[in-house]
Amino acid sequence: MADKAGNVALVTGGGTGLGRGIAEALGAEAYKVVICGRRADVLDAAVREMEANIGGHFMAIPVNVGEPSSVEALFGEIESTFGRLDLLVNNAGIGAPAVPMEDLTFDQWSAVVSVNLTGAFLCTQQAVRLMKKQEPRGGRIINNGSISATAPRPHSAPYTATKHAITGLTKSTALDGRSFDIACGQIDIGNAATEMTARMSEGVLQPNGEIASEPTIPVSEVARAVVYMASLPLDANVLNMTVMATKMPLVGRG
Repeated sequence: MADKAGNVALVTGGGTGLGRGIAEALGAEAYKVVICGRRADVLDAAVREMEANIGGHFMAIPVNVGEPSSVEALFGEIESTFGRLDLLVNNAGIGAPAVPMEDLTFDQWSAVVSVNLTGAFLCTQQAVRLMKKQEPRGGRIINNGSISATAPRPHSAPYTATKHAITGLTKSTALDGRSFDIACGQIDIGNAATEMTARMSEGVLQPNGEIASEPTIPVSEVARAVVYMASLPLDANVLNMTVMATKMPLVGRG
């Protein structure tokens, strides 16, 4: 595995949950880590706490990943500060209310698509532009696909549709980037223990109509997997990896 000390990483949605866990793990490996998200106060607090916990170099930049001008400004600041970007982790994501498909509003659908899919595309687009021109050229992009990229939960059409689309974006980026030393892979995560999955222990709707509790895994295990993917030299790539709670209902979905 290659030594990545001093490399520059960007983690979207890096102020809380999985994103923060991934950012902290990369910082512990001596990456210079930029985290972005909508809430400046949350990002700033995360940077202070991570620097207190492990030291390292962290930077917070507020951004709306669904807005082209906001994403362009984000990457402009990264380029002006560091001169390059070695790793992009497209982690930012939101869900919609778990209601029957016909009860979703257009605005609810659009919000999920804007963050989960358009945001990942816009960040990938800017990362590719920078990675192509920097010296040495190239870099790595890791997309958070979620196990919903493979199998849906009930009442999850917007989230599931965007995560299936992330698989297509991952493969297209891997194909279009390989001539420029840009590697792209996807990590599909099942039931990592964050605020978003706290309800798992209380019980969630299953395809058979039952409410059942589900096991979770620590965020640190997911972060360790991302660090492994990022640690490879650019002539090696994990195209797709699934990290999940062993006993969760994925295979057959219950």
